[in-house]
Amino acid sequence: HDYFEYSWGQYIARMCGSTCFNFSRGGMTAKEYCQSFADNMRFWGPQYACQCYIIALGVNDIHNQDMEIGTTDDICRDDYTKNADTFTGWYAHIIQRLKAIQPRAKFFLMTMPRETSRRNQEKSQAHRKALYNLADYFDNTYIIDLYEYAPVYDDEFKKKFYMGGHLNPMGYVLTAHMTASYIDYIIRHNPEDFKEVGYIGTELKYCE
Repeated sequence: HDYFEYSWGQYIARMCGSTCFNFSRGGMTAKEYCQSFADNMRFWGPQYACQCYIIALGVNDIHNQDMEIGTTDDICRDDYTKNADTFTGWYAHIIQRLKAIQPRAKFFLMTMPRETSRRNQEKSQAHRKALYNLADYFDNTYIIDLYEYAPVYDDEFKKKFYMGGHLNPMGYVLTAHMTASYIDYIIRHNPEDFKEVGYIGTELKYCE
């Protein structure tokens, strides 16, 4: 069940006094989001244009469906509908389409945290590499590296912060604090990139 009031996105919204939309559903993949879900929910509409987007996709695509990760060679820069049928291709499709809606938006791509399963770790490392390549490919794109800096999601962690295959409310609060702290770190270390965020969604530009 999806209870968005307990999602990490809505915890962040309440922490910082911002409006946050959940463009999500349990079990979502990048491919399904592009092929049907976003259209059915009308999430590409201009009423949902945001200053920034936090994208946390990959578990269902790579761990659960074993989708090919691909490379940035799978991206057609001029036409996202021609991207290859890989995780990178569909993930880039989302970024490209959102950039068409909100060209100056900031994007934060979230890696998967480490687990104790060696097979899962290898896939998570490949996913992490793909996201860093996407951040290099697109402008205004940054990495929230939970694989490197979050706690290991081991049995003890899951006992406290999971309920079934998803986090419990305490786990989502923890994720909200980690995500907000990481974005704050990125902004403080890249102040020139963020000084005009108030103008995102407008034609305004600061001139000396």
